[in-house]
Amino acid sequence: MNLKGIGDLMKQAQQAQKKMEALQADLLNLSVVGESGAGLIKVRMSGAHEVGRVEIDPVAFEEGREVLEDLLAAACNDAVRKVEAAKAEQMSGVAGKLGLRFPF
Repeated sequence: MNLKGIGDLMKQAQQAQKKMEALQADLLNLSVVGESGAGLIKVRMSGAHEVGRVEIDPVAFEEGREVLEDLLAAACNDAVRKVEAAKAEQMSGVAGKLGLRFPF
């Protein structure tokens, strides 16, 4: 490989790095809603796994403390799975455009 080829390869690598950094920043702004109990509990979570809002249907309070705790945990876990799935999907899309396979 000649010097021009190496220079082109380095430019492509820098562009790829910039695109991945931009994607990672966008993913932090991602917002998903995890649910449990057929929508009795809803948890809004960011791409940084920060819970921003919890909605509890008043009917859920009638189920008792243990059930409510289980439903809340399930909604949080659902939100985490959705965040991870969204991240994987977006990373795969960018990696595919760059001719890479994800995970690396």
